[in-house]
Amino acid sequence: MENVYIDITYPISSRLPKWHGSIGFEAKWHMLMPIETNNLSSFTSDSHLGTHLDAPLHFVHKSKAIHEMDLNKLIGKTYVVEIRGIKSITATDLDNANIPANCTKLLLKTDNQFYWEQGLTEFQEDFSSIDVTGAQWVIDRGIHLIGIDYLSIQRFHDGPETHQILLQNEVVIVETLNLEYVETGWYDLICLPLKLEGLEGSPVRAILKK
Repeated sequence: MENVYIDITYPISSRLPKWHGSIGFEAKWHMLMPIETNNLSSFTSDSHLGTHLDAPLHFVHKSKAIHEMDLNKLIGKTYVVEIRGIKSITATDLDNANIPANCTKLLLKTDNQFYWEQGLTEFQEDFSSIDVTGAQWVIDRGIHLIGIDYLSIQRFHDGPETHQILLQNEVVIVETLNLEYVETGWYDLICLPLKLEGLEGSPVRAILKK
């Protein structure tokens, strides 16, 4: 049977919603054909813009940076679960979601899909994410990668505890995933960041194989 690949990465552009204070994305052309012999560009971007990965260094002082992350956590069997109608996803909500006991990589498809379906480019503060009990549930279940379909794994007005719980335990956090065409079930994930030395976050190209 032929493999089916699903790209769950949003194209990086200035149209993407950005966190308050983010520099966003800007591209510049330095050489352009046909005036020049070739095209040459450069760009500036927040390291957490679009589909991206958080390294422990993002919220844990003197911890692992992007270039030090375990590739085994970024490639392999992954479960996608759809949880609707809940803004702050708790441990109880995750318990009730029928997530397989052997799941070690988990992607959450939530009501955040509404923002993407509506084509909203302005940052939405009231997005769905997990709370501290949900973060602890992830740790207790031995999950080493958690992903979600908006800009952060934790609520906008919450403190940093959700990120801290996950990253102190070296759980990979992947944010701003495009799960529009993804149904609940098992997939193979490939989610590789740029090998940025000493930094806390990086864009990723995330792909699921069915």
